[in-house]
Amino acid sequence: MQKILIVDDEKMMLKLATRILSKNYEIVCASSGAEAIKLFEIEKPDMILSDLLMPEMDGYELHRILNEKSAESVPIMFMTADESDESESHGFEIGAADYIRKPLKADILLRRVANILDNADKIHGLKKAADIDKMTGLLNKTAVQREIDKICKNSQGALLMIDLDSFKLVNDIYGHNMGDMILIKFAELINSIIRSTDIAGRMGGDEFIAFCENVEEESIIFDKTKYLNEKILESAKKYMGEDMNIPLGVSVGAAFVPSEGTDFSKLYKKADKALYKVKQNGKHGYAIYSEDKKNNIPHKSEVSDIKQILGERSEAHGAYFVALDYFKVVYRLFVRLADNYKKDIQFMKITLANEYEKDLETLKELLIKTLRKSDCITQNGSNQIFVLLMETSKQEAEVVKNRIINKIMQSEKLTNNKIDFYSESI
Repeated sequence: MQKILIVDDEKMMLKLATRILSKNYEIVCASSGAEAIKLFEIEKPDMILSDLLMPEMDGYELHRILNEKSAESVPIMFMTADESDESESHGFEIGAADYIRKPLKADILLRRVANILDNADKIHGLKKAADIDKMTGLLNKTAVQREIDKICKNSQGALLMIDLDSFKLVNDIYGHNMGDMILIKFAELINSIIRSTDIAGRMGGDEFIAFCENVEEESIIFDKTKYLNEKILESAKKYMGEDMNIPLGVSVGAAFVPSEGTDFSKLYKKADKALYKVKQNGKHGYAIYSEDKKNNIPHKSEVSDIKQILGERSEAHGAYFVALDYFKVVYRLFVRLADNYKKDIQFMKITLANEYEKDLETLKELLIKTLRKSDCITQNGSNQIFVLLMETSKQEAEVVKNRIINKIMQSEKLTNNKIDFYSESI
């Protein structure tokens, strides 16, 4: 039920307004401006119905003080027996939602109050929608910065910068729809590690932020980081399969409040510096900012030792598929190997005549299963696959080509699409 604070120095007027409104609304009464200010902070009403002319503090002054104290403007309607238009005009100038004359008429008061609260709900709904990141349901960058800035000034706790490591590979290899699913799940996981009084938001892309009130112990940040690393990998394998080998994980940079300050922009920079330390030291862990550089060392969670970070997350089967940017790096390495160790390495280009997305996916899966674990493939555009064959002569490459063609011929999905092969030594 919505709550209305009624302010009037006349007891009879308080009783009358309460009798009219109490059937539809929760009512709180104050007999002076000073009392109204105290009740406002405790009760947090949805609307104020205030007499305009009161001793010591009039309605105008009450409205001004409450606006200064409240982060969000609460609608106020003035009551007065003054018949002049001047006071009504001044009331609207300072932001009053409405104006009603005494003696109060029940039907008019109820209708005007309902209109004010309906409008307030609509405005609040629009503001709330504007604050939300549509994909994840968390606060967006502007809103989360604003809310954390407010809470940091008067609270203690930990500001956490949270990054999803290697997320770009999800988009590159599995597509943006899968990437969106991972981001949505990650947002759910972040929500699961904070309380209802904490704040979390998405800064953009795979970067998130949270403020955890009254968190002052490193062990809590360790537990949260460990949980996120375990659960995001578990979820990714459910979505992408147990053979998913992207080194997906979570890096966290933290700054304690108020020991590292109470200004959001400064705290953000400190937490970001701590996050950078984690990124530079293998990812999948956490670091807590400290002016003492000796203590500003990243900590690894149990699921992120160096071998696990560098290696594949699960047993790999078939050829190694990577995004085009990473394939370029692998290609350069293979060129060096071929030059230094006189290895026979073949580059193969396989092109589909028709640009059908399903055909390309089918070809990609077929190649991964047909080729060796030491071979590497990537997708180039919407109808082409590049292949690197390790320790393979020209003659052997021809055998590989024929094996691929045979597999294609056996596949009902690719029989209607012309396929062109080109290969050369590197």
